[in-house]
Amino acid sequence: MDMKYKDKTLPVEERVNDLLERMTPEEKIGQMMQISFTSVSAEEAEKWVTERCAGSFLHALGEDAARLQEIALNTRLGIPLLFGIDAVRGHALYNGATIFPVQLAMACTWNPELVEKAGRVTAKEVAADGLHWTFSPILCLGRDLRWGRINETFGEDPYLAGVLASSIIQGYQGDSLSDHDSILACAKHYIAYGEATGGRDAYDAQISMRKVREVFLLPFRKAAETGCATFMASYQSIDGTPVTANKKVLRKLLKEELGFDGFVVTDWNNVGSLIFNQHVAGDMETAAKMAIEAGNDMIMSTNEFYEAAVDLVRKGAVPEELIDEAVRRILRIKFRLGLFDGKGYPLSSQAKSVIGCKEHLDTALEITRESIVLLENRNNTLPLSGSVKKIAVIGPNADDIQSHFGDWTFLSHPQPKPHEAPKLPVHTILGGVRELAEKRGIKVVYHKGCDVMDMDDEDISGAVECASGSDVIIAVVGDCLAQNGEFKDRADLSLSGNQQKLLESLKECGKPLIVVLVNGKPLAIPWVAENADAVLEAFNPGLFGGKAVAEIIFGELNPNGKLPISFPYHSGQLPVYYNQLPGWHGGRYMDMPCKPLYSFGYGLSYSQYEYSNLRLSRTRCSANDTVTVSVDVTNRGPYDGKETVQLYVNDVISSVVTPVRQLKGFVKTEIRSGETKTVEFALPVSELYIIDENENQVVEPGDFEILVGPDSRPESLLKAVLTVV
Repeated sequence: MDMKYKDKTLPVEERVNDLLERMTPEEKIGQMMQISFTSVSAEEAEKWVTERCAGSFLHALGEDAARLQEIALNTRLGIPLLFGIDAVRGHALYNGATIFPVQLAMACTWNPELVEKAGRVTAKEVAADGLHWTFSPILCLGRDLRWGRINETFGEDPYLAGVLASSIIQGYQGDSLSDHDSILACAKHYIAYGEATGGRDAYDAQISMRKVREVFLLPFRKAAETGCATFMASYQSIDGTPVTANKKVLRKLLKEELGFDGFVVTDWNNVGSLIFNQHVAGDMETAAKMAIEAGNDMIMSTNEFYEAAVDLVRKGAVPEELIDEAVRRILRIKFRLGLFDGKGYPLSSQAKSVIGCKEHLDTALEITRESIVLLENRNNTLPLSGSVKKIAVIGPNADDIQSHFGDWTFLSHPQPKPHEAPKLPVHTILGGVRELAEKRGIKVVYHKGCDVMDMDDEDISGAVECASGSDVIIAVVGDCLAQNGEFKDRADLSLSGNQQKLLESLKECGKPLIVVLVNGKPLAIPWVAENADAVLEAFNPGLFGGKAVAEIIFGELNPNGKLPISFPYHSGQLPVYYNQLPGWHGGRYMDMPCKPLYSFGYGLSYSQYEYSNLRLSRTRCSANDTVTVSVDVTNRGPYDGKETVQLYVNDVISSVVTPVRQLKGFVKTEIRSGETKTVEFALPVSELYIIDENENQVVEPGDFEILVGPDSRPESLLKAVLTVV
């Protein structure tokens, strides 16, 4: 019998059908298994391939991956393995690969083209290592800043997250999945994972399905429309039903409504969690049945699922048709990826020339430069004047590589390696300042001052002594790896340890105080905002954070980053995201402001941009029309620069309560000193939809405020009114 599935000239679906007909139930269920390579022995890994036809491995690298693939190709049907890796900001678990800023910092660029380039570089380096699949992008929204995984998000806004999601997915998957340097993207964590109660990772999300559709669905819809090959189901429950067992969100919403034709993979041991954490199943057979029926296709790191699923099919408790559906989706992606046609072996001859090459490092530097946000600049403290002869660099994060890298690098996963020396040069803040200072004949002195979390203050006096003899102080503070990541949620967002005391002591020196934040999430820093002469936000900037920050400090680079997320005055303010719902008692605390310390979209420049002449191509229209929104932006400053022009909408009267403002467009454009540029937006009226009380997406007639400006603050926005009839 001809093996049609091996004929690459045939359509993918025909090849899938042919292979599926040849498979035993055990082989089909094996394809649904993703085995964590670091959790089994080498012998056990081989048995999963030879005896159970495992479909995928997680974190099998290099020679290990090549050996397992060779074994798989020599089994009865020769079904190739799919190798997955957490390459969420470059191939960063590989020491020597290009490491980009964390996703939150990438979002500060507001530059989809750059984000796509980051995805392309990542794909090339992952593919050169013989791997096929990254568990990225993270499309959760960073709305509760206590949550430990804020650094992994594109920020708080669904529109911005959706645009950047589409860009990075296109970068990962390229023009065709079968190209030698394309890899699979994975939209995660589907859905509303970051909305867990109290900001506690993987906890229950007490939200309605209407809110799921209104707030959290948009980035995932964009991912599906872009052709994202895989989705990952989240840990948490929604209104008491774990996503792993939730037919509404997996089968109905994702697969039926969005038309997603890739496959769904669970997160780590999601099926086991149904038993041991969420207690909705008493044994593995029950949990496996729930997961299959809900619409999960591949099961990550729940090895017990295999025997349970086999027993369920043998007993007729689960129809084999459901197994076929899941396996069909997995095989479809494997065929599209080209795994059956020779793709996917480690390109050892190319790896050294591809991974961490100059072109890729240049891309990382370009992204980092646009990711730095200037939050304060009193009296034009920055850029530094030529009169500065001595700089004191102080603080626990000034020369700490791990804080610059942040989470999801070889220093933290899958096995923490905090003392491993990076194979590529790392530009810390101290290193970057020293390099540019030396070129100008400026002396740089350094003192750590304190640790991020340790309360020992013995070193603060030494830092003050070091700073007292300088012309300017650069204090680098923030948080550390122990305060960010999975299950590392924080109730208190203020500076930890003795960092606040360090800053207050440095302020007393009477020298200009520049604070640089190296951190995984927005922190509550009202004292810094009030007392520092300049503040720069770098988040976890990766390899080139110090170089980019130094270029801004010395005036070689005009900062143009904008916040994708709001900063609070205090943890007790949360939430402070800009697109909140109006309410009877909204906007008031008796003991502090209700507005954010720094708002979504905010970011200063060495230029001053003036907005004027907001106009609409038409002021009355139907739901099927597109309106052109135009605004003039003038650079009144002495520097050429890049400005991100932002368009927001407010539905004046609606049948359900809608946010006070919602981002619906942005344009990042270069404007020379003294130049006026007209910026235009094409605004489809269909984008003015609401989710009504019946969970339908509709555009209601009425007035809409069209708001354009440099950030989300009401006082920053010009306003026009559009009437939908």
